[in-house]
Amino acid sequence: MISASDLRAGNTFVQDGKLIKVLDASHHKPGKGNTVMRMKLRDVRSGATYDTTFRPDEKFEKAHIDTKTVQYLYTMEDTGYFMDLETYDQYELPIETVEDEMKYILENMEVKIQFFGSEVIGIQLPTTVVLRVEETQPSIKGATVTGSGKPATMETGLVVNVPDFIEAGELLEVNTTEGTYVKRAGK
Repeated sequence: MISASDLRAGNTFVQDGKLIKVLDASHHKPGKGNTVMRMKLRDVRSGATYDTTFRPDEKFEKAHIDTKTVQYLYTMEDTGYFMDLETYDQYELPIETVEDEMKYILENMEVKIQFFGSEVIGIQLPTTVVLRVEETQPSIKGATVTGSGKPATMETGLVVNVPDFIEAGELLEVNTTEGTYVKRAGK
């Protein structure tokens, strides 16, 4: 069991038979009354997100999540196909449940898929990934890192704000947690 005050973003728990993932959690102390935990949650199976509050001492059953390293093969219609590199077993994930994560994944990239028992429930991304800039405004001569930046469309369709000196075709390291530019990864 885990108390609401110990839940953090990324934790998964079971509530009323539903598998719930914490997207954001914060303590809130209103002017009057008791402290509450404000949470943004996602029902892992349905993909629905919602905001709610809990008392800090409320208890939940912590979900035991296993991970396995797999290779992303391809997407067909509304399903992503992944293969275990040791056993060659293939796993299917509905794209709608992993839509945000797919913006960071290229074909043949290795990622971890998450299991709740034998049920495949999601993708665990590395902290950063390297993606190629497909389209951005021309670079500005003499631009520095401290400028306000410009939007760049990556090869997966992800749009990232990058410094003014970045050009189309460059490889960039992108933070998967925040969707932000980290640094150039080379050409």
